[in-house]
Amino acid sequence: MKKNALVSFKGQKDIHATINLTGSKSESNRALIIAAISKGLVKVNNLSDAADTVTLNRILTELNTTEPEGRRTVDVGHAGTAMRFLTAYLSTIPQQFLLTGSARMQERPIGILVDALKSLGADISYAKNEGFPPLSINGGLNNVRAEVSIKGNVSSQYLSALLIIAPKLLAGLSLNIEGGLTSRPYVEMTLALLASAGVSHSWTGDNIYIGPQQYQAATLTVEPDWSAASYWYSIAALADQAAIELPNLKEESLQGDSKIQDIMAGLGVNTQRTVNGIALKATPNEPQTSAILNLKDCPDLAQTIIVCAAAKGLNLAFTGLETLKIKETNRILALQNELAKIGVTLNEENEVYTLNCEGLNFPEKVSFSTYDDHRMAMAFAPLSLLIKEVEIEDFHVVEKSYPDFWKHLQEAGFTVQELV
Repeated sequence: MKKNALVSFKGQKDIHATINLTGSKSESNRALIIAAISKGLVKVNNLSDAADTVTLNRILTELNTTEPEGRRTVDVGHAGTAMRFLTAYLSTIPQQFLLTGSARMQERPIGILVDALKSLGADISYAKNEGFPPLSINGGLNNVRAEVSIKGNVSSQYLSALLIIAPKLLAGLSLNIEGGLTSRPYVEMTLALLASAGVSHSWTGDNIYIGPQQYQAATLTVEPDWSAASYWYSIAALADQAAIELPNLKEESLQGDSKIQDIMAGLGVNTQRTVNGIALKATPNEPQTSAILNLKDCPDLAQTIIVCAAAKGLNLAFTGLETLKIKETNRILALQNELAKIGVTLNEENEVYTLNCEGLNFPEKVSFSTYDDHRMAMAFAPLSLLIKEVEIEDFHVVEKSYPDFWKHLQEAGFTVQELV
């Protein structure tokens, strides 16, 4: 049963806190597949406790320890990264699988990745609707053709899924990226993790080549999650004063979402290096009011930044949001619906999304819907610094990526009350 929570912040909006973030979900999920395909040569430390990572880890453990009996059903639930990565990984295992997920997962397209795998020789068919999960996979991919072309402007996870299995393919993989590349840092993250496990590659223009090779023994230590850190930047930006320490985060990171440092500098938050990590300081600088922010390389930050900018009354414009419509929900539509509750519109014209904050107002209480999307809950919760009471519908949805979010809010002085 879905439950709501009431979030508020009593007294002066002065936040001093030290928040220990979980490991990066993006790094963890890539590292887990690399470890699985390496047959134990690669170990992983500091895994994320996000539901997506827990789900993927459980599935991989079961695949490794349970003897197959006929076709095996693998259910990823809401875990989108797991769906993409397992589509490729299961194609390499000489068994039969039904790969499925939640009702929403069965609405999220996967045809581009399936077509790429089939062109390499994979035996995959659609068990229900063409282009969407669930998938029937007859594994044991033994490619005689190395070259494949795939669109790079839809989801970087398709590319990462292919790159991770590339070293085990008999002919290797020559991956041609068509139509530009969305979320390039995530592909760079995948290649960096592969390199840490002894896998070499070349990247020339729009082509990435990985030859057949062996993984080497390695231990991959996952960094804390910059996506989770982004919500603390928003809190710092909306507070009267803030000094928030985030231990173990690196300013120079594999994670594309570390760009939040530069973006939020324009919204009044300064990032300082400390002995143990970083510290966020609210600054009195006048926030930028005329800019077009390109979030192509960090779309998971979009909701956080857009909601924060709206709350500060900044009529900013954004590009690079095309992938948001095929995430856990249609995030553009969800943002438009929920921002309207504080009098703000998000208008689209030729793939440019512009905030109009002329009608901005903060009622005493607002109830925000989450649309089964963890990032909606966490993007809107900081508005409790400006609104007397913020109700978050289905507040447990944060377990997908940041299970300790509400506990950490309480540690920072917020009141979080579960509604019966």
